Amino acid sequence: MSDIWWTAPTEAENGNTILVTGRDDVDRFRASGKHVYRVEVTWRYDGGGMPGRADAELMEQATDALQAALRRDKVAVMTGIYTGDGQRDWVFYTKSLPVFNTILNRALAALPALPIVIEAYSDPDWAEYSEMRAATYIPPSDDD
Repeated sequence: MSDIWWTAPTEAENGNTILVTGRDDVDRFRASGKHVYRVEVTWRYDGGGMPGRADAELMEQATDALQAALRRDKVAVMTGIYTGDGQRDWVFYTKSLPVFNTILNRALAALPALPIVIEAYSDPDWAEYSEMRAATYIPPSDDD
């Protein structure tokens, strides 16, 4: 799977900045019809802006661990990372909620306990991804 992402600023309803990082080149996952569940992993942190240094570093470690785990076990694909307005959200589409849960726990096991909340939804049409992409997509430049 390619690892092509874009990042764009957007605004929360209260005017705070949110950085949206979206994954490009997910068409084969969408077209397969197998990744029908959207999982959102949310980490709320103090302040209404961006995370502090310590939280940001731990969030990046979590992101790296999750991406590495999903490269090995292809049950899910990370499609978005939203950071700002007091929280970070990781968005995934998965084939299996129980298997995803196992992979998530295994991926994060080496890190300290994280203050995350996990929610899952049926989203077979990838509506959340389509909305995020339509609002924030920045195509790669010829220089990339």
